[in-house]
Amino acid sequence: MTALKTLWRQLPFFVWLIALWMLLWGQFTVLAFVTGVVVALVVTRVFRLPPAELSGRINLWWGLVYVVEFLAAVTVSSLTVAWQAIDWRRQPGAAIIAVALRTDDDLIMTHVGVTASLIPGSLVVHTDRDRRIIYLHFIGVRSMEDVERHRRSVLHWEQRIVRAVGSRAQVQQVERADGGAR
Repeated sequence: MTALKTLWRQLPFFVWLIALWMLLWGQFTVLAFVTGVVVALVVTRVFRLPPAELSGRINLWWGLVYVVEFLAAVTVSSLTVAWQAIDWRRQPGAAIIAVALRTDDDLIMTHVGVTASLIPGSLVVHTDRDRRIIYLHFIGVRSMEDVERHRRSVLHWEQRIVRAVGSRAQVQQVERADGGAR
């Protein structure tokens, strides 16, 4: 029974590897699917990583909210960074900002780091797994208010990700840290 439960928990990663394989080849054919299954089997059996514990919970509404907000943030940040690059009147300023996450979950920390790095103008430079701190390099920082705005932004992404795929306990933990605000 535990082997079946482990297989069920790892199924999303297996499916993701197949989808990633098909996306890399740019083909959604039976051959791409079959070779994706073979590659996923090889990757999951040869590179024996510890199983990532998923919460088993996916909230489609908060997932959609996350995707829409992410696309909006990428668009706005792209335009902002482009403007900073061509604005010859002043340097945009930069800072490395430490953000202490509220949840203690490697997968959530990874999602937050990837999300922050995909938004133009920010990049993860270091993570402290034990203390749950992500260090990010941001451009466009000129004051302490900018530092706090960027820190709140990363914590906002953590909240969105936890609401979309986190456990109920993680959702409650983030809500308590936010003072119950939605």
